[in-house]
Amino acid sequence: MEPQEIREGYLVKKGTVLNSWSAVWVVLSEDGLDYYKKKTDHSPKGMIPLKGATLISPCQDFNKRTLVFKITTERKQDHFFQASHVEERELWVKDIRRTLSCLKDGKKFARKSTRRSIRLPETVNLAELYALMKDQDDGVKELKLEQDNQVFNHCFTGATVVEWLISKEKARNRPEALMLATGLLTEGFLQPADDLSKEGAEGGENTTFLDQTTALYYFTDSGFFCEGYSSDEDVLLKDEFRGNIIKQGCLLKQGHRRKNWKVRKFILRDDPAYMHYYDPSKGDDPLGSIHLRGAVVTAVEYVPDAKKYDVDGNLFEIITSDETHYFLQAATSEERKEWIKAIQTVSKSGK
Repeated sequence: MEPQEIREGYLVKKGTVLNSWSAVWVVLSEDGLDYYKKKTDHSPKGMIPLKGATLISPCQDFNKRTLVFKITTERKQDHFFQASHVEERELWVKDIRRTLSCLKDGKKFARKSTRRSIRLPETVNLAELYALMKDQDDGVKELKLEQDNQVFNHCFTGATVVEWLISKEKARNRPEALMLATGLLTEGFLQPADDLSKEGAEGGENTTFLDQTTALYYFTDSGFFCEGYSSDEDVLLKDEFRGNIIKQGCLLKQGHRRKNWKVRKFILRDDPAYMHYYDPSKGDDPLGSIHLRGAVVTAVEYVPDAKKYDVDGNLFEIITSDETHYFLQAATSEERKEWIKAIQTVSKSGK
């Protein structure tokens, strides 16, 4: 009997021989993790047996890479994977941990109920706490804060986090709230934004979260960016990054010149309405952007030259107001529906 497939999707993986990182299609089954160069490949590029393996998340072996987790096989071979956002990492980690537990106990993998309790359990689940903190109505507010001739967008102070934890009864007092905040920072849910908070995070053997109004932090998968003032006017550049992140993840994108297809990480923002795309294996600088104000997005069944690259199904097209065409492919039909719905909403409401 073929092993049950539990989860599949794009992740960025560090090469086992070279130190390069590349996007791969990953399939988690009951006994292992297979990864493919392309989603349509029939033979995996590599197979990772999970029996006797261990998992570390977050993995902080790489200073400039967040959202990394590490699988160490029974033969002590390390495999590093990077997700595109926090929720994606947590879903993969949760399923891999349950797979490891089932293999250890000789049980069959079965999903637990997805119902979420309104109250946090006695042992605090940091992933659930992070989701509550990001709630747009009742969470920690992301602000634009000025400090030392710089403007920090989509961030908040350390004192704000501590006060929020107490006000929402997640902590009884400031020391307890500070302990929770430090856990969120250590586990990679929060990131230091300015020099003061970075000193606290990197100083000594223990990571320190600062309960101060001058220490700035941001959500790992937020739209955070820092800008200085321009030399001639007190205005900020990169206005298109100011919008709130609505959706993010990896899609296949057709190139405009060569018409080849490559995996790109997309971040959809509103007000202003932009979708930026990145090489998921490299840094935070976008390769390009799509201005969505007045754009039209539709599902399509055919894209010229797509089959030549073995790309078929779950395709959609964005036509911008200046009539530039972008062709994309989602991993599943459901994911395509989600992207189309989100882009349609942003294109009508965003600037």
